[in-house]
Parts: sequence; C-alpha cells; structure tokens
Amino acid sequence: MGFSDIAGRLAAFFHFPNTAVRQLSYGVLIGFTLSLSATSIAHYYSEHRKQDKLEKQTSSRPIELRSDEIVHGVTGLIGNTPLIRINSLSNALGVEILGKAEFLNPGGSVKDRVALRMIEDAERQGLLHPHTGSRIFEGTVGSTGISIATIAKARGYDATIIMPDDVAEEKVKALQSLGAEVQRVRPTSIVDKKQYVNMARQAAGRFGQPSGVVGAVFSHEMVTGSPSVVVSTTSSHVRPEGTQDDPQDMELLTMPRGFFADQFENRSNFDAHYEGTGPEIWRQTNGEVGAFVSGAGTGGTIAGTGRYLKSMDENIKVVLADPEGSGLYNKMKFGVLYDHREAEGTKRRHQVDTVVEGIGINRMTNNIDLALPIIDDAFRITDAEAVAMSRYLVQHDGLFLGSSSACNLMACVKWVQKMGWKEGQTIVTVL
Repeated sequence: MGFSDIAGRLAAFFHFPNTAVRQLSYGVLIGFTLSLSATSIAHYYSEHRKQDKLEKQTSSRPIELRSDEIVHGVTGLIGNTPLIRINSLSNALGVEILGKAEFLNPGGSVKDRVALRMIEDAERQGLLHPHTGSRIFEGTVGSTGISIATIAKARGYDATIIMPDDVAEEKVKALQSLGAEVQRVRPTSIVDKKQYVNMARQAAGRFGQPSGVVGAVFSHEMVTGSPSVVVSTTSSHVRPEGTQDDPQDMELLTMPRGFFADQFENRSNFDAHYEGTGPEIWRQTNGEVGAFVSGAGTGGTIAGTGRYLKSMDENIKVVLADPEGSGLYNKMKFGVLYDHREAEGTKRRHQVDTVVEGIGINRMTNNIDLALPIIDDAFRITDAEAVAMSRYLVQHDGLFLGSSSACNLMACVKWVQKMGWKEGQTIVTVL
C-alpha cells in the first residue's frame, strides 16, 4: 500500500479533500526528517568538542607514573638486571649466549648485590646501626669497594677501602669520588699481616678507639656487648633476628663502630646470588638454561647462582672461567690449588700477575668451598684472549666491557666448541 493510498483513506475517513491531507502528510514527514538531521548534527559537534577538549588536556598534562615505577633510593636500582643476547657470538656459534647485564646496577657491577646484602644482614643482626658515625671496612681489588662506598652513603655509613696498589687507577678515582677513604698497599700473600684483607680487619678493630687500644671487630658473624673483645669471623653465634636491643646496651649499640664486611668469607655473599641472581636467571629464561659460566674471585657469584640453578635442574652445567695466575683451574682439574707459573724458579713476585681484575684467587675461602662441588668444568683464559674478546665485543656488539666479562664470554665460546652444542641451547654468563 503506497503513501497516496494511505492519504486517500485518511481523507475519506475525515471527509477532507485528498489534496489537503496529502500536503499535510508531506509536511509532517519533512519536519520529522529535518528534526532527525538537526539532532544528529548537534550530537556530532558535541562529541567533536569533547574530543578536542580531552586532547588539549592530555597534551598539557604531565605523564603519570605508576607507583611500581618509583624506587626508594639508590638501593632500589640494584638487581633485576636484563639478559642481553650477545648477537655476534650467538650467531657465529649457533647457540644463545646471554649476558646478565650487571653493569646496569648503580655501582656498575654484580658486587652491588653482595654489598647490599652484607649491609642489610649486618643491620638485621644488630652489628650496624645507620647514622651513628659507623664505618665499613673492606679489602678488595675495587668492584666491591665501589659498591660498598655507594650503598654505605645511601644507608648512613662511611667507608674505608684497602686495596692493592696495582689495580686500575679508574677504580681508585671512582672510590674517592664516592667519598670513600682509600688506602693502597703492596700486593702480598694472605698469610702476611700487611695483606689488604688482613689490614681491613685490623683497621676495623682500631676504629674509634684511643691510641694503643684495640677495639672490637664487628663482623658478619657475631655481635658482642664488650668493646674489648675481638670478634672472630668463624664464630657461629648470631643474635636472633627480631630480638630487641637491651635498653641498657643502647648507648653502646649506637656508638660509632668499625664493621669488617669480609666478602671472601661472608655467607651473605653466597645468599645474595642464591636468592637473587639465580632466581632471576631461571625466570628470565623460563628455565631453559643449559649452562652457567662465571669467573670466581670470592666465589660467591658462581656458588650462589650455580647452586640455585642446579637445585631447579640438576642437568644445568656450571663452568668456571679462570684467568692466568689463578689456581682455581688447577684445583678443579687436578685437585691442587696451584698455578704453573709458581713452579720453582719461575714464581713471580706477586701470586696473581694478570691484566684481569676481579676474578682469580690462589687460596680457599668459605664461598669457594661452596662453589667447587657444583662446578662441572673449567677453562683457563689467557690475557691475550681476554683482551681480544673485549675488543671484539666493542667492534661487533657495541658492548664496552671489562676483562672479567671478556673472560666469561671467552669461556662460553670454549665450552660450546668443546661440547659441540646444537642450535637453540642457552648459555648464561655475567657481564
């Protein structure tokens, strides 16, 4: 039925002429159409104005930060470092070589984790109290010293770093820039009282005491109520966590203290990696780790990280990268902590004589003891190999890394070549 038929019937019903009804109907239809059009146009412009206003507000408003993007102090930057694929080596060897980018820590190395854990554990045990004028002492070749100096200032302590006089001058300048007191001594054996680690222990005992009086060495293993007692780092007594200081001892506990960090023997070194570095690597690789490669200075990194990874998958291999002059390679291969350059008639003045700093040692430590049982293989890396690798990485990957990182990556290459690994297998190391 058309519009004309409807208009005719309406005209007959109301007794109106057909022409009048038709005109009226057309008028109603046109008015309704215009009304819809006007409403649509008004709605369009209203929405357009709202959008313009929103864009202007957004462009002028600062970017909002989520609460999880804000860290509290410099210590909040430590850890959770990414894994970097070493493209040149991975592509050449047909495997995945991943480096844990520890140089992104605020102190520039993996030692930030260790320094933070040692200080936090000492505070929990009541050995250190911030903002009391206390001073942290450590014997180190540099990296741990930089980390301690950085974190000590952030936590309310001073730092004294005692180091061999043949370390890189850049490390000394960095320590001084961070406000640390630096003492440099001749390299010598650990049995010598003037060895840098022994001197750090002695300096902690003398701190804050009148001339001629030896004070307490507050170490990572014991707290004492008597300032005349020298605390042994081999003691097993630790004040239980959560216990409160006796009010009668508060004056003593808040006096300036000398704390000997003792990274070589301190279990906090191991724990930092067992509870931090290892779980991060496992998570970042989704558990797809074939081998973990690392050098050893104190032994904490390879012991803590290696033990955690093996606890998750016993088939993961742990590989040691050892520089010239260090005895750990021979300890692994032949059971004797000995370097061939120390043979009779050939021994040099210094036990560890190499351009590589930060890894390599010729004595056993508590952390090395934890590492040796879980190390599956070891490679000796020469100075020439380390230098060549460091230059190669700059030219092919844009990575400016130090000698210990170069040793680690050289050991990765040797491990892949020895094992004949297939495409897709993953090796993780520390940068």
